[in-house]
Amino acid sequence: MSTRNRQAPNAMIAALAVAILAHVVPPSAAAESYPDHPLRMVIPFPAGGSNDIVGRAIAQGLGQRLGKSVVVDNKPGAGGIIGTETVAKAAPDGYTILLISSTFTMNAAVQKQLPYDPATAFIPITMLGRAPSIVTTTAKLPAATLADLIALAKSKPGQLRLSSGGVGSYQHLVSELFSKQSGTEFLIVQYKGGAPALNDLVAGHVDVSIGTIIQTLPFIREGQLKALAVAGPKRLAALPDVPTTAEAGLADYDAANWWGLLAPSGTPAAIIERLHTETTAILDSAELQRRFDAEGAAVVRMGPAAFAGYIQAETAKWTKVVKDANITAE
Repeated sequence: MSTRNRQAPNAMIAALAVAILAHVVPPSAAAESYPDHPLRMVIPFPAGGSNDIVGRAIAQGLGQRLGKSVVVDNKPGAGGIIGTETVAKAAPDGYTILLISSTFTMNAAVQKQLPYDPATAFIPITMLGRAPSIVTTTAKLPAATLADLIALAKSKPGQLRLSSGGVGSYQHLVSELFSKQSGTEFLIVQYKGGAPALNDLVAGHVDVSIGTIIQTLPFIREGQLKALAVAGPKRLAALPDVPTTAEAGLADYDAANWWGLLAPSGTPAAIIERLHTETTAILDSAELQRRFDAEGAAVVRMGPAAFAGYIQAETAKWTKVVKDANITAE
């Protein structure tokens, strides 16, 4: 073989390298041209719930501000774990983002093994909002106030039926926290999801529920359920006559569902900042704030670093609840 022929492979490799490099966009350039095609927002729960309502509102606004559509992809299953895993394994390019709720931290507290590391697999973008839990009862239960309910529960330990969306679910953990702080004991009835748990409460098959305001609000307004207290720092504009748990005598009880956005770990900082900036502008809009108010929620603005700290604190809080109540995943 001639010297020229022996050098040909090296020349081909060099040419191939140049061709590859020509198509590799440096992170800074990628951020500058971002986005150049539609984004995907994964919501790890079914359509119609509070996560879906909030996620779609943000996706619509984000698409308008970025100039590219944000496609909502509902990936329910395993209490939100399946959809969350999907994003953990996605390319860290800013085109796949995750809508999370308090369930993200509760799963970290309950599940001994997750297919992702919640502490390292994601980068926080921003918090979006917060909706306090609400203590509700059937219309026929003889309790007009939170104090009445606590007294009734103490007089019948383990007899009042409290509905939950499943072992380790949001409803389960906020109910266990309520029981501990109020010194009560309920018979917790576990359902396969929040919808059947709510349906049985409305039908009178159970007595009490502590859950999200978004799901229960229509039934409260129609008089099918009684709202006794809101577990938040202030009364809700949607239910101005319902006292907070602190006003009703349970000062330390604070349990809320909240929402935020995450991206896969490794997403360029410039893209995270862009997403945070555009989302904050959406949260500042009067239209979105009215929409949140109508659902019993409040807008919460929080940057990536602060949101990371909030997630850490919430995980520690629910880990303690799980330990104290000896909750194990099914």
